[in-house]
Amino acid sequence: MSAPAGRARLATALLLGVTAVWGSTFFLIRDLVESVPPADFLAVRFGIAAVVMFLLFRRQTLALSRRELRVGVVLGVLYGLAQVLQTMGLQHTDASVSGFITGTYVVLTPVLAAVVLRDHVAPVTWGAVALATAGIALLSLQGLAVGLGEALTLVAAVLYAGHIVALGRWSTPRAAVGLATVQAGVITVVTSVAAVPDGLTLPSDGGQWASLLYMALAAGALALWAQTWAQAHLTATRAAIVMAMEPVFAAFFAVVLGGEDLTRRMLVGGALVVAAMYLVELRSTSRDPTATAAEDPPVEALHHDV
Repeated sequence: MSAPAGRARLATALLLGVTAVWGSTFFLIRDLVESVPPADFLAVRFGIAAVVMFLLFRRQTLALSRRELRVGVVLGVLYGLAQVLQTMGLQHTDASVSGFITGTYVVLTPVLAAVVLRDHVAPVTWGAVALATAGIALLSLQGLAVGLGEALTLVAAVLYAGHIVALGRWSTPRAAVGLATVQAGVITVVTSVAAVPDGLTLPSDGGQWASLLYMALAAGALALWAQTWAQAHLTATRAAIVMAMEPVFAAFFAVVLGGEDLTRRMLVGGALVVAAMYLVELRSTSRDPTATAAEDPPVEALHHDV
C-alpha cells in the first residue's frame, strides 16, 4: 500500500471514530437540553473546546497565514450557523425526523461539489449516496410533516454540506490543528450570539457538567481536529458517506446505553449505510489537490480543513 493510500485509510478510520463519538452524544444532548437552552449549551460547549484547543495549539494557530485565517472563519461560520439552526429545528420537530433531514447532507455534498465546484462524481458514488440515504431513512424516519422545524433543519443540512465541500477544497494537513482551533472560536461566537438574548444558563449538577465536558472535549475539540485532518486526505463526497455512519452509531448507543429496543429497521438501515461506505471505499483513492475536478483523484492529498 502506498503512503498516500495508507493515509487515506487512516483518515477514513479516524473520521469513522469521529462519527462514533458524535453518535454517542445524542441521548446525552436530549437529556441536557431539557434544563439548559440549546443555544446556551452550544455556546458553553464550543467555548470550552476553543479555550482548550488554543492553549494546546497556540503556536500552530498563530502560524496560520491570513488566507488560512479567513478560511477558518468562513468554515466556523458555516458550522456554527448549522449547529444553531439544527438545534432550533429540533425544538419544532421529532428527533427522528431531524436526524433524517440532517443526514441529507450525504446527498447535498456531492450535489454542491458538482454544481459549485464542477467536480465529477462517479456513478458508483451516486449509488453509494442512494444506499446511505435509504439507510438513514430507515434508521431515523418515522413520518415526515413539513413545517418550521423541518425547514430549519434542511437549511442546516445544506450548511453542513457546504462545510464538508469547503473543507475538501481548502484544508491542509499542516494547518489542520490551527484551522480547527479558529473554527472552534468562531463557532463559539456564532452560538453565543444566539444565546445572548435570554442570558446564559449553565448546567446545574455534576452529571450535566460531565456530559457537557465530554461533548466539549471529545465531540468538540477532538472531533474538530480529527475531521479537519481526515478531510485533508479524502474527497468531500467520500467523507460525507463515511459520516453517514453517525445515525448508525446513534442507534447502537441508544440500544446499548439508552435502553431502546433493537428493531429490524435499525438492522436493515445500518446494513445499507455500512454497504454504502464499503462500496465507496472499494474504489476510492487518496485525494490529489491538483485534480480538484475528479471525484476520487489519485494520490498526494495535500489540501483540506474542517
